[in-house]
Amino acid sequence: MGDLKKELHQLCVNHVRKIMEAAELAIADAQRASTDDTKSSAGDKYETGREMMQQETNRNMAQLNEANKLLVALNRINTTGVSMHAESGSVIFTNKGNFYLAISAGALMLDGKTYFAVSPASPVGNLLSGKKAGEEFTLNGKRYQIESVV
Repeated sequence: MGDLKKELHQLCVNHVRKIMEAAELAIADAQRASTDDTKSSAGDKYETGREMMQQETNRNMAQLNEANKLLVALNRINTTGVSMHAESGSVIFTNKGNFYLAISAGALMLDGKTYFAVSPASPVGNLLSGKKAGEEFTLNGKRYQIESVV
C-alpha cells in the first residue's frame, strides 16, 4: 500500500506542476506581449493594452502562488505507513469509490482504478476525516460505506 500512496502523491505533484508550468508560461507570454506593444498609435489604447496584460500577469501570479501552496501541502504528507483513520495522506476505499485525502486534484487514474484526490478542507474531505473502516457517510444523498483506510 505504501507504493499506492507514493504513486497517488506523485500524480498530485504532477497535477500541481502542470498548473505551475501553465501559469509561468502565461506570465511570460503576457510580459512579452506587454514589451512588444508599441505606443505608435493612440496612447489610451496602449495604456489599456498594458493594463490588460498586467491584470493577466496578476491573475497568473495568484494561480502560481496557489499552486505553490498546494506543493507545500503535498510536501507535508507522509506517504509511508498505514492509517487507522482517514487523515491527510490516507487512501480511503468505499463501496462507491476510492479517495486520496491530500489536495483537490480531481480524478486520478492509477492501474485502471479511479481515485478522487480531495483536500481535507473540502466538503468531502471533512466527511472523510477521522473516519475508520466500517463507518459510513452521506454525500449528495448517497450513503458510502468505508471498506478500508490505508
